Amino acid sequence: MALLNVLNIILPVFLVVGLGSLLRYLGLLDGGFFHQANRLVYFVCLPSLLFYKIGTADFHNTFNGPMVLGASAALVAGFAVSYLYAAWRPYPKGDIGTFSQGAFRANLAYIGLPIVFSAYGETALARAGMLMGCLVPLLNLLSILALLLPYFKGRCEGEQSLSLKRDLLYNPLVIGALLGLSWSFFDLPLPAPAASVLDLLARVALPLALIAIGGGFSLQKLRGDLRKALLASLFKTLAMPLATFLFLRLLQVRGLDFNLAILMAGAPTAAASYVTAHQMRGNAELAGSIIMLSTLISVASYTVLLLWLGNRLVG
Repeated sequence: MALLNVLNIILPVFLVVGLGSLLRYLGLLDGGFFHQANRLVYFVCLPSLLFYKIGTADFHNTFNGPMVLGASAALVAGFAVSYLYAAWRPYPKGDIGTFSQGAFRANLAYIGLPIVFSAYGETALARAGMLMGCLVPLLNLLSILALLLPYFKGRCEGEQSLSLKRDLLYNPLVIGALLGLSWSFFDLPLPAPAASVLDLLARVALPLALIAIGGGFSLQKLRGDLRKALLASLFKTLAMPLATFLFLRLLQVRGLDFNLAILMAGAPTAAASYVTAHQMRGNAELAGSIIMLSTLISVASYTVLLLWLGNRLVG
């Protein structure tokens, strides 16, 4: 694939992120707006998009078991390698889990889906949503485990137990995706008025998510041990797509599903990792640096990934 075509896929996504930063810098939108926009995207727009795109898809023609298995195996491997490395170094307890989750916890909803949509259009969005619906619960579980294990004393207590339940059972993205999977699997009808409302919310979700990311982006968050942050960011944006590639090849996944799984794996570190680290005795400062660095690096890493995928990409 020509470099110009790759840039046409990547630049619109990150220019909208840049627009969010510019709007905040100019004072046209303030921190309060971006806080509320994030809540709207997280609790309403993205769950609606996931439910609508997955729920209206043909489950048996869209769901790819080997793809989901390969991507899940790559996540587990990424968790294990990053955690064992951080423990071997040895990093302080608060840094171990933060480094590990930063190295594998992908921003699937805010960056992964827009990149897949920009590369493939509507055709791939339902398939990527199916994959995301299966990965989000696993991502949350592994992230909580990474932060709990350095302090593990045999059981979860207090805020840790509440955070575990909240992230696994009450996550709106998990709920939206699982409802969509169930709706699609049982081939349930969706009333026309409901479909129209969900379609409108789905159209808002991706651009508003990108603007919200830009509004929260600040180089001032690059603090603390930047070597750790850089290593975790490179692991996330380069090693995770490579691990996914290896597992997908092992399971003989091909075509569009292969490509979109690689692109989803290449997403930078999820912004939620900062909140999780802050709540569970992780290093929130390190988490913020990993998010910022991995997002910056992903502009270049996505260019490399798309050029590498080459003519596998379709319009």
